[in-house]
Amino acid sequence: MAYTDFIAAIDLGTSQMVGMVGTKNEEGILSIIAYEVENSATCIRRGCVYNVEETANKIKRLIRKLENKLGDTQINKVYVGVGGQSIRSIEHSVPKVLGADGVVTEEVLDALYQECMNYHPDMLDVLAITSPIYFLDDKQEVNPKGIPCNRIEAHYQLIVGRPSLKRHIINSISERAKIEIADILVSPLALADVVLTKDEKELGCALIGFGAGVTSLSVFKNGKLASLSVIPFGGNLITKDITNLHLVEAEAERVKLAYGCAVMDKDNDQPISVNSADGMGLREIKLSELNNVIEARMKEILENVYARLEDTGLMGSLAAGVIITGGAAALKGLPEVISSQLKMEVRYSSIRKGVVQNGEIVATNPSYATAIGLLMKGTKNCALYIPPKPEPKEEPLESVLIEEEVKATPEPEKKIKKQKKPSIFDRLKKNIDNMTGDLFDDEMN
Repeated sequence: MAYTDFIAAIDLGTSQMVGMVGTKNEEGILSIIAYEVENSATCIRRGCVYNVEETANKIKRLIRKLENKLGDTQINKVYVGVGGQSIRSIEHSVPKVLGADGVVTEEVLDALYQECMNYHPDMLDVLAITSPIYFLDDKQEVNPKGIPCNRIEAHYQLIVGRPSLKRHIINSISERAKIEIADILVSPLALADVVLTKDEKELGCALIGFGAGVTSLSVFKNGKLASLSVIPFGGNLITKDITNLHLVEAEAERVKLAYGCAVMDKDNDQPISVNSADGMGLREIKLSELNNVIEARMKEILENVYARLEDTGLMGSLAAGVIITGGAAALKGLPEVISSQLKMEVRYSSIRKGVVQNGEIVATNPSYATAIGLLMKGTKNCALYIPPKPEPKEEPLESVLIEEEVKATPEPEKKIKKQKKPSIFDRLKKNIDNMTGDLFDDEMN
């Protein structure tokens, strides 16, 4: 089956990049057409592209694998999600004096937004601008349009990052892989839109994404983003710490997922079997030793999360609690550790009902949640347009019939002019002329 209209997105994760293609119906519900995964450990570090050439090669390979599932259709452009360590939110306010007879109109709100768009922080790129909080004569208003006031001020949350973050993405995908970028989207915001409910954002909640390279924290209150920050520590650090137990990295990752716990049980000296470094057999390590390593690193990551959360000033007002997601969130005991520290309810994230119509199996896998969020934010058709081949012109039926009648009509017979047989007199005359001619020829000779 060939598709002519779809959205394509790529989530650039530290351990893997996820490519996904889907369509949205009139109600905005998503159907997953195809998805593929490519290992990115050799080219993405802490959510940022650091090897542009290798990233381009993996992007091209990922696109080919997706196109193999799309029939004769090719991918022309993609939405790209970023969540690197330099990303954070900053507040930017735009005031406007309307005067004594001023009234907030749509034109006033548009002018505030345009002025915010023209703001460029030093040494930073603006990746996204969230919907603002309005203050009319220093009083907060949710819907300011039509309300008289002397002065209006819009408070925006700008999502910013180092210029190299965006530049390396364009360099690897657009310039080297030759794939057009439909837009560069902020991954934590896209994720929040598909796992958090409207009520959770209104009551206040914290979404913590435990990734391989980084840990992101998105805080919402009164339906708006209050803060976004990225901590440059992730699950990969825990894996590398486990290698100090004389395990290769692949085995350390396996052991972490199979036996790891965010809190150590000192009384549990149960031995576990692990593959030896030479790959020739098994050996044993104590479960308490493993979890002692995991607890130490996870404690460091969580302390950074708690500090960022306290900086928001909303620690005691997040009635909807904490939602955790990401591959590194799979550690046993992690929700209990966070809940004990923050005194809040903690739950694992899941894609909201009504977001995905076809592809529920994908929607239940947290590894694909961000890619689904990117698809939901996409609006442009990412399919390559191939103009249809011109059909042969059909002659009118009347002219065809006339031509056939002409061909069927026999050509008029040509009149053949019959030659008369020479008479006896003509033959005698011809003989006499010949004889006379011979006489004259003899005289000439």
